[in-house]
Amino acid sequence: MGRRRGYGRGYGRSQSSSSLWIVVLIALIGAGAFIYTSKSFERNAPVIESANSIYWNRKDPLKIKLSDVSGLKSYTIKIRDDKNEITVANEMFLDMVHEKVVEIKYPKKAVNGVLLDPRATKLQITFMATDKSNWNFFQGNKVVKKINVTVDYKRPDVNILSNSYSITKGGSALVVFQVKDTALKSFVVEAGGRTFKAQPYKKEGYYATLIAWPFNKENFVANIRAEDMAGNKRITNIPLYLLSKNYKTSWIQAKDKFIDGKISDLIDTEPKYSIIEGRLEKLKTINEVMRLENEVVIHELSSKVSDEMLEKWKVKKFYPLKNAAKVASFGDERHYYYKDRDNEVSQSYHVGLDMASTRMAKVVSSNAGTVVYDEYNGIYGNMPMIDHGLGLYTLYGHCSNILVQKGDEIGADFTIAQTGKSGLALGDHLHFGVLVQGVEVRPEEWMDKKWIRDKIDKVFKEADKIIDAK
Repeated sequence: MGRRRGYGRGYGRSQSSSSLWIVVLIALIGAGAFIYTSKSFERNAPVIESANSIYWNRKDPLKIKLSDVSGLKSYTIKIRDDKNEITVANEMFLDMVHEKVVEIKYPKKAVNGVLLDPRATKLQITFMATDKSNWNFFQGNKVVKKINVTVDYKRPDVNILSNSYSITKGGSALVVFQVKDTALKSFVVEAGGRTFKAQPYKKEGYYATLIAWPFNKENFVANIRAEDMAGNKRITNIPLYLLSKNYKTSWIQAKDKFIDGKISDLIDTEPKYSIIEGRLEKLKTINEVMRLENEVVIHELSSKVSDEMLEKWKVKKFYPLKNAAKVASFGDERHYYYKDRDNEVSQSYHVGLDMASTRMAKVVSSNAGTVVYDEYNGIYGNMPMIDHGLGLYTLYGHCSNILVQKGDEIGADFTIAQTGKSGLALGDHLHFGVLVQGVEVRPEEWMDKKWIRDKIDKVFKEADKIIDAK
C-alpha cells in the first residue's frame, strides 16, 4: 500500500513538472513569435541609397538618403584617401526619425591632425548606420556600405562650332556644337524659356539643333547647359543677334451667321460640347478650348527629334500652293467682339500662314519627310502633318482631301492633299504651319531661299569644315 502511495506522489510531481514545461514551452514559443512578428524586433538593416561608385566635385556636398522602418539610431561617415582616413560625420538620433538626407562635405581642414590629400582623385566613403530595432540583443540592425568616389572638379567643355548669325522674334535659328566630358551626365539647349533636344551630328560628341523664338515672347536668350556625373556645370551662351518684329493685331466682329454656321457645326463634331447652347459660349469654346486641344495634338507630334546620327540635313524652300495669294499672316493677335467693339468675347492667335488659289487646289510638300498625322483635327479640319527631320515639321490645315497616310515616306514635291474649308474656315484656302520642336515659327522664313542659304546651309558648311578636319 505504501508503495502505491509513493508512486502516486511521484506521478503527480511528474505530471506537474510536465505541465510546467509545456507552459514554459508555450511561453517561449509565444515570446519567439512576438519577437519575430513585432515591429520593434524587425530585422531589416537601414537602407543607404547610393551607387557603389560615384563622382564628386568636392565643392558641392554629396547627398545620400538614409532610411529605416523602425527608426534611425545613429550613423558614422568616414572618408579615406590612399593613406589617411577622417571621420566627417557622426550623429545620434534622440527623436524618432525614419528618413534623412545626409549631406557629406569634403573636409578642407585637418581633423584631429589628419588631412586628406587634396590631389587625390580616388576616395572611399565608409557609411555605417544602425537602427532602433530591439533585434540583435537590443543593439539594433547595422549596415556598412563602402562607396568608391572619383573626384572630378573639371566642368564639361561646350564648343559652339557655328550658328545662325541672328534670330527674329517668331523665327528660327540653327546651332552646331560639341559637348565633351569623360563622365557627361546630360546637356540641354535652352532658348526662349524652352528646352530643345539636339541630334547627334556626323561624329560622336557633336550635335545640331534648330531653336525657335516664340512670336508672343518679348525676351530671348539661348544657352547650352551641360552637367557631368560629379555635378560640374557649364552654361555657354549661343551668340545671336536679336531682330524684333511686331505682329498684327486684328479686331473681328463675330456675327450671328458665323456663330450659327461654322461655330455650331464644329460644336456638333464634339459630343462633350453638344450641351452648349449660348452663341457666345459656343464661340469661346471653339475659338479657345477646342483650339488649345487641337494645338496640344500638334505640339506633341512635333516635339520629337531622332537620336540617330545625322550625316547631313538640307531643305529647299517650301512652296505648298502654286500661284497662291496670302490671305492671313502668321502671328496675328485676333480679338473677337459681338455687336459692339467694346464687347470683346474671345481672343486667339493665328499661328500659320493662310494661302488661297483655286478651289481644291493641289497641296505639295516641297521637301521629303514622314507623314505623322492624316486625320481631322478640330478647327484645323483635315490636316496632314509632315516630319522633315531635325525637329522641323509642317502642317496643312482645312484640306478637303488628304492624299497620304500616317507612316508614308514621301519625296520632295509630293502632292499630299487638296485645299478646302474643313474646320474653322469660311472659304477654300490652306493654313500652312511650320513648327520647330513644338514651337510655331514664321513660315515665311522657310519659304525664303536666301534665308535658308544664309541661316541654315552656311551654318552646316562652317561646322563641317571643323568636324571633317579632325
